[in-house]
Amino acid sequence: MAGEPEAEGTRGAIGGDGPPPGGWTALIDDLLAGRWVSPLTGATAPPAPYERIVIAGSLEGEEAALIDALGLRSPFAVVADRATWEAMGARVAAALARLGPVEPVLLDHPHADLAAARKLAERLKGAEGVVAVGSGTINDLAKYVTAQDGRRYAVFGTAASMNGYTSTTASMTLDSGLKVSLPAHAPAGFFVDLGVSAAAPRRLAAAGFGDCLCRSVAQVDWWMAHRLLGAAYHHEPYLIEMPDEAALNARAAGVGAGDPVAIGYLYRVLTLCGLGISFTGVSHHGSMGEHQISHYIDCFARERHPGTLHGQQVGVASLTMARIQQAMLASETPPKLKPTHIDAADMARRMGPAISGQCLEEYRAKALDADGAAKLNARLEAIWPELREECGAMTIPVAEMTRLLAAAGGATTARELGVPRDFWREAVRHAHEMRNRFSFADLACDAGLLDEMAAAET
Repeated sequence: MAGEPEAEGTRGAIGGDGPPPGGWTALIDDLLAGRWVSPLTGATAPPAPYERIVIAGSLEGEEAALIDALGLRSPFAVVADRATWEAMGARVAAALARLGPVEPVLLDHPHADLAAARKLAERLKGAEGVVAVGSGTINDLAKYVTAQDGRRYAVFGTAASMNGYTSTTASMTLDSGLKVSLPAHAPAGFFVDLGVSAAAPRRLAAAGFGDCLCRSVAQVDWWMAHRLLGAAYHHEPYLIEMPDEAALNARAAGVGAGDPVAIGYLYRVLTLCGLGISFTGVSHHGSMGEHQISHYIDCFARERHPGTLHGQQVGVASLTMARIQQAMLASETPPKLKPTHIDAADMARRMGPAISGQCLEEYRAKALDADGAAKLNARLEAIWPELREECGAMTIPVAEMTRLLAAAGGATTARELGVPRDFWREAVRHAHEMRNRFSFADLACDAGLLDEMAAAET
């Protein structure tokens, strides 16, 4: 079974609490094998492009066997940074030495950008088997570089800090400075030692929880775009994720305390969110208006960036987007949209000419002209009562989202993140300009409401 070895050392961590029935990879195993059947369509899930996912209380002594079973061969390159090398990388490298030559590839304060990817590609030229040990940046670099030549790779996660372990895209910064999702490929194997991740700095798990908390606001955004614009929408990612989301939310305080069982449920939700791309081919189910705010911060904060992680920012941005959505949906009358006003000169001032040109192309693709605004206003009039009810069923009240995020150890305001208030408001006001994904921020902007909403954010 993909879930073996057993999760030793986790059962009983919270009053007898432990893995779900069937083990940590229950349901995940069925998704990998293409056995899961959608109750909506009766169709089986497409086989996921991963060979094995293991989540266990401890993987010590199992590292070499896990890699050998995948067919990865020496010479091996173990990619890590200094922190992840100490956490688990040295242990993995020592274990793999039994299978053949191992070359440690230690990255110094790496960033997931194309410049770093080019350097890593040079360092991996002599490697047959690539094994990443780390979380967001390490995994994104390894998956992007190996995807360029089709080399299979595996990853040992060291922190439950993001949902990209099982995605087929890599979040990379272009040479222009724009952060985008680029096509990559999935790891052949994804392996989690819960003891290692539970010992990671608390802000890493809080970031992962923030990345999970966005589910409701991303779903509301995506559903609205589907109902209003006819955009494609798939409910299957939510069907597989939401039961575990409820189990995770019940253990939010355990995430904040570094409890291994709570961290196990966090990994399950992060993993299932990534597996949702197998159904959709896109990341919309977990990345809409809230992620655009975080991307804006990463791209344009520069010296104002407090060094926070993407997921930490997503958590706070999810609260912001929830306030925007819930305020608009509280009205019995729909917003009245006007043609989209695009100020290209102001975009260039804020973003710089290179990035603003790319964002301008994205923004114009979803902008409304007079005819488009009239059509959407007619559509809103026709569906608003139903849309309010439908979105309400997907919504978690802002107060409850705030409570959960705080319990998990996450910041809940821009002030707590360390992002200057004026820049946070700028990000809320303008982040939707970056990407051709229609969210409630676009709706609020075209209705003339977003300036006031952004100004209320702290």
